[in-house]
Amino acid sequence: MPQIVNVFLILIFGGGGVTGVISGILLSFGLWGIFKKCGVKPWHALIPCMKYYDMALCAAREPEGRVLFTANALTMLGNISSYFIPESSRLSVLSMAVETIGYIIYLIFLLRVLAALIKTFDVRKRWLILAFPLTGIFTVIFGWNKKYQPKWKVTDYQEQAASLSGANAKVMDKGLTVNIEDRSVTEFFKKKYLLRDIHMYIRPGSMVLLLGGSGAGKTTYLNAVNGYERANAKIVLNNKNVYENYRKMQYDIGFVPQQDLMRGADTVQATLTDAALLRLPMDFPAALRKERVTEVMKIFGLEPVAGSMVSKLSGGQRKRLSIAMEFISNPSLFILDEPDSGLDGVMARELFEQLRKIADQGKIIIVITHTPDRVIDLFDDVIVLAKDANRTGRLAFYGSIDEARTFFGKQRMEEIVMTINRKEEGGEGRADEFIEKYTEVQNA
Repeated sequence: MPQIVNVFLILIFGGGGVTGVISGILLSFGLWGIFKKCGVKPWHALIPCMKYYDMALCAAREPEGRVLFTANALTMLGNISSYFIPESSRLSVLSMAVETIGYIIYLIFLLRVLAALIKTFDVRKRWLILAFPLTGIFTVIFGWNKKYQPKWKVTDYQEQAASLSGANAKVMDKGLTVNIEDRSVTEFFKKKYLLRDIHMYIRPGSMVLLLGGSGAGKTTYLNAVNGYERANAKIVLNNKNVYENYRKMQYDIGFVPQQDLMRGADTVQATLTDAALLRLPMDFPAALRKERVTEVMKIFGLEPVAGSMVSKLSGGQRKRLSIAMEFISNPSLFILDEPDSGLDGVMARELFEQLRKIADQGKIIIVITHTPDRVIDLFDDVIVLAKDANRTGRLAFYGSIDEARTFFGKQRMEEIVMTINRKEEGGEGRADEFIEKYTEVQNA
């Protein structure tokens, strides 16, 4: 029974025994007051580990808060496990090691967070003499004495991003309508937006460039559109809701990832035949399936190497085969992630010319490429995604290539990316400016 009591005390107060309980109560009580002053939910002070993370938020030291959270969790884990593992066991040594390492890291980062918290309350550094050994008493003083007020609240030092448009793209009978309200994840108890406020209509027969710097949300956007990772969104392809009809529409959307997953020991024809078995409906007649394989090989110029092993193909041939595998189901929407990766200029040009021909058949082609300017004349429109001040992927522009050049005041697509990239990434840091500008265009 005492073991269970001690475990309970560690979980609730962070330590066992009378001293541990008193320290835990003082810390939680003090942090409750600090959190109220700093704009953090006060009841977070009652949650083990999390209270340290939020204390770091109040000190504008969120990265240190993550480490402090983890270190405190390791210390508690090691402490609790010691009550259940015999001292003679090897696991006991491991438990002690985990607790010791966690405690050392905890002390180092607690010191850093407390030093930053003192700056938040704009008092002299000598307060650290009290804050580090007697953290509970320190937090009570600064949490409940009205004399001590923080210089800012947590929301004050969060950058203000461009406003939301509130727009919605009209759903059309033909083509692709994208209305993404947001795509979010929960990270360290906070909702983190990966994408927000992306609305557009892409007409049939369009070949569209998807542009944006690293972390702008290009892959997340594509996954939301094809239904692989659903967002808070309405995606409509040819008047059918992709999310509501996902199983039925899996043959109508083709996605070619950057890395292919083909078996090198198979022939080109066998690879496409297997793809046909997977991508075409179960009731698709065998004779028509064979005809479709032959037709696709002809479209992508693979007939001369039909009997060749995949491992023997050139880089360009392998890329064409990878695309052909997805095209076997004759999709209306075709998405490609860096299909020209590893190809020289001539081979890349040939590949994109083939994609242009496919788009001209009434298909929608969306492509990510890091070298867009060498084939930019083949594209109709460009989608530009950018990270706003809160590191959320936002729509900075959607329209024709010429309109994009006028909108950003740049001739090359690569220059546009540099314009919206953050300054620490070597860019001009103007993402929010153009997100706001395009929001005004949408609302006009």
